[in-house]
Amino acid sequence: MKILVANRGEIACRVLATLRDMGIASVAVHSDVDAGAPHVFMADEAIALGATHAYLDIPRVIEAARSSGATAVHPGYGFLSENAAFARACRDSGLVFIGPSPEAMEALGDKREARRLAEEIGVAIIPGERTCDSVDEARAAAARIGYPILLKAAGGGGGKGMRLVSAGADLEQSFGAARREAGSAFADERLIVEKYIAPARHIEVQILGNGTDAVGLGERECSLQRRYQKVIEEAPSSGISARTRAALLREAVKLARAARYAGAGTVEFLVDAAGAHYFLEVNTRLQVEHPVTELIAGLDLVRSQVEIAHGGKLPSPQPPRGHAIEARLNAEDPYHGFLPSTGRILMLDWPGRPGVRVDSGLREGSEVTPFYDSLLAKVIAWGGDREQARHRLIEALRAMTLLGVTTNQPFLLQILERDFFVAGETFTSTLEAERWDEPPPPAAAVAAARRILATPLSAADGGSGPGDRYSPWDAGAGGGGGR
Repeated sequence: MKILVANRGEIACRVLATLRDMGIASVAVHSDVDAGAPHVFMADEAIALGATHAYLDIPRVIEAARSSGATAVHPGYGFLSENAAFARACRDSGLVFIGPSPEAMEALGDKREARRLAEEIGVAIIPGERTCDSVDEARAAAARIGYPILLKAAGGGGGKGMRLVSAGADLEQSFGAARREAGSAFADERLIVEKYIAPARHIEVQILGNGTDAVGLGERECSLQRRYQKVIEEAPSSGISARTRAALLREAVKLARAARYAGAGTVEFLVDAAGAHYFLEVNTRLQVEHPVTELIAGLDLVRSQVEIAHGGKLPSPQPPRGHAIEARLNAEDPYHGFLPSTGRILMLDWPGRPGVRVDSGLREGSEVTPFYDSLLAKVIAWGGDREQARHRLIEALRAMTLLGVTTNQPFLLQILERDFFVAGETFTSTLEAERWDEPPPPAAAVAAARRILATPLSAADGGSGPGDRYSPWDAGAGGGGGR
């Protein structure tokens, strides 16, 4: 067995680590700008794809798998992970696609089809319409369910092609904007319309299926979002009742079985203030936040994906153990419009503490480029209860050092220390409703290190010419040796 990982960054490193642990030969692929990325060196072999967008080039990725002798492909998340055409191309090429069949992907990955299936088998859905091909259809749906409404791309997710409409006067402009964004992001302008529910919790259920049966591995609380992008996730949710939890698990498994789902997937729900729940969508892949489920379930979900794809059995769900919280570390400036940040990682020190896990695709010297997602790492803490996990995550983030690009590290700490988070009062609107003042300046030692690292070599010590002042090779070439 040899598996090609059709991805980059944190998730490629995550998958490759499990393949190494399983003793499975691995192949990495990379764009030109990623030639020196950590995932390239973690794999047993690596193949260059070319341009920055080549991770989306189906024929090129298939050819890389063929030329390397790979027998299977793991898509990670993002890029081609939810692309039914890619899953079909793998199957047609004799490659095992480590994920659902293209048919199941089409049934659940498309919001119109997923909504139709959920309604057909009796899973509660948000009031709305799954066919919304004109402003007139959207207006008729809004008249029936009432404003505010959400216009959503039928063929994609991640907040793209989504518009909140609070009044009829805004509908035509929002409809056009949503269609254009959906077409640009997914080459699919189709929309659905749903009632906007607020306040609401965003709760998702981790499922594993084998094409005939499925199991639920508990839920995750993913309500803290900014512009529909998750920021902090935890498992289990502290804000739902045991009755709601059981209903969500039951309906998620029911949906997976109906779609003959194979592999890892996530069924997402909204839970309103009264405790009523509504099916939202299905992500037909491994989620970014899967580590919190792994930590409380005692499972390696990537290992489960590989085993199921090769005929293995479904695991037996166990009662959740403790509590886990994940923070997404992004290269962005939360206090200046969340502007993305790029540059070279000059200093990097991840926290090594009890109960703390860091999933990353970085090392010192890595370049953070503008070509890909801003996610740098995920810092995850486990504890015997929620408060211990929260405390461990705070201490881990405080101990972490990452210099060279601006990150949301202080913003994550602010969230974890706010009263609403301590109390577990987290809703999809919480972050945008709060006031976020810029934090105090960093400690003097950190500020001094930043200044030194940002100073060009010639200004810092009178050196001349290009070079890495911290490289032992440059030091040796200059005759100075090590000290």
